[in-house]
Amino acid sequence: MSLQPIIRAISQPLFAILLFLPALAQQPASPIPSTGFPELDEYRASRISIYTDDFGQLARYRDADAALTPPAAGESRVVFLGDSITDYWKLPDYFPGKPYINRGIDGQTTPEMLVRFRQDVIGLHPKVLVVLAGTNDIAGVTGRTSNEDIEANYASMAELARAHRIRMLFASVLPVHNYTHDAEESFALRPRDRILALNKWLKDYCAKNGFVYLDYFSALVDEHGMLKRALADDGLHPTDAGYKIMASLAEKAIQKALAGNSAR
Repeated sequence: MSLQPIIRAISQPLFAILLFLPALAQQPASPIPSTGFPELDEYRASRISIYTDDFGQLARYRDADAALTPPAAGESRVVFLGDSITDYWKLPDYFPGKPYINRGIDGQTTPEMLVRFRQDVIGLHPKVLVVLAGTNDIAGVTGRTSNEDIEANYASMAELARAHRIRMLFASVLPVHNYTHDAEESFALRPRDRILALNKWLKDYCAKNGFVYLDYFSALVDEHGMLKRALADDGLHPTDAGYKIMASLAEKAIQKALAGNSAR
């Protein structure tokens, strides 16, 4: 029996595969996995360079931090750390004359904030730190995240702050609404039960550890358990009216933190 027909039968497809391998290697990498939410997919795709080159976005405030002088004697410096809700908050308009520093970054999640915690918080030597974070973690902006993972990141921030004698103030995750078309996807990404569970954990954690809990949620929620329509057009980011309510609550909480010994 001749083996040549068998050899030809094996060698021809093998040769074709070998020819195909270089072309396969040149194929572009597959896109990031879809979340099932078109707007979130588009947003995540727009941030690929951030996720790969500067995950914590340390470059955002690096120069401003370096240029900031140490707190003056008797100055009660406060740092606000957070995501877009903090980033868009024009603190000088709501706290005129106060040494309050905004270190919010649009789209950030708690692991990203931890990456820049030393630069944007500890290095600024504040007396009080106000953290408003978690809504983007719930939404999966940097990937699926459990409440337990978010809570662990909260705890890491608190432990770092305490080690540096910074008085910690945790703000509740804000409610969301779907009263407008623009709000529908954002609302769907942030289930109410997860927000409530995180806020309960934060309140209990603050009580057990001597931190101040800043309850924005109760002041902004309506009778349907959603963010009041007049306080956000997109269902997530506060309007001026929303920020005014938050500013009043934040100032009281900051004074409480300064008066206490929450950094013991």
